Amino acid sequence: MTISENKQRMLQGELYHCWTPELIRERERCRDACQRLLDAREPSRRRQVELWRGINGDSSPMPSPLPDPKEDTALFEDDPRVDAPIHIDYGTNVRLGSNVQLNCNCTIIDTCLVSIGSRTLVAPNVSFYSGTHPLDPQLRNGTRGPETGKEIHVGEDCWIGGGAIILPGVTIGRGSTVGAGSVVTKDVPPFHVVAGNPARIIRKIETTMSKELSESDRKD
Repeated sequence: MTISENKQRMLQGELYHCWTPELIRERERCRDACQRLLDAREPSRRRQVELWRGINGDSSPMPSPLPDPKEDTALFEDDPRVDAPIHIDYGTNVRLGSNVQLNCNCTIIDTCLVSIGSRTLVAPNVSFYSGTHPLDPQLRNGTRGPETGKEIHVGEDCWIGGGAIILPGVTIGRGSTVGAGSVVTKDVPPFHVVAGNPARIIRKIETTMSKELSESDRKD
């Protein structure tokens, strides 16, 4: 599918216009998919995964059903767990690793790519804002002006506390923890705890995982 010049600018973090018919349709598609997840009543694990893929635009084939419910559930043990309600603009610009959990009331403004690494846990009411606006009010111009954005990357094995806000352009290193209610405005190094508004480093996390990572870097 050919991507319009306006959408290409959006994905690249350049000035673009969000109120075009193309992007309105894409947001409506995602909104409807999020609503289907919310409307599901005690869905099976298979159905949960199917509903998330509908939000994410993942068209990869589902594995064939197994007659034993426990065995069928086990087919999806590495797929992300996404709890409703969830609020996402496009869905197709979100990348989740294996064994990721997004708890309820997660908001993802995925103007640009928002990636969350494997085994990362996201508590309730966390927001990822990859979209932003020009500071010049004349250029910003309300709903008639352009918008822009920056990618957000969360590493593997992170824990994002409840109510945290991750701002555009932030990278959170592997194994780090973001305290509840924090506003993360700049990059977080691997294996550190940050908290506050704006979030500041509280301490380093001592773990054999960081040592293994350092040894791997030296070998490379």
